[in-house]
Amino acid sequence: MFRERTIANIRVGKTKVRPDLPSHVPGVREGNEPGSYASTPGLLEGGKVTARRSTGINPHARNPIDPRSPNLPPP
Repeated sequence: MFRERTIANIRVGKTKVRPDLPSHVPGVREGNEPGSYASTPGLLEGGKVTARRSTGINPHARNPIDPRSPNLPPP
């Protein structure tokens, strides 16, 4: 086996993963599963969000001042 070689002017080392291994492991929960409202902080029913979804630092101070204003968190 080789330790290091150059391919297309790039140093390449020994691979750490076999190509025949699966890329996904069954049983690993993904964040886009339905019904995760209870476990996701700041995510409310109906797709509404609060500042808690975007920040964990004093999230109550980052909500809109006027309750009629929309909450526009970063994407």
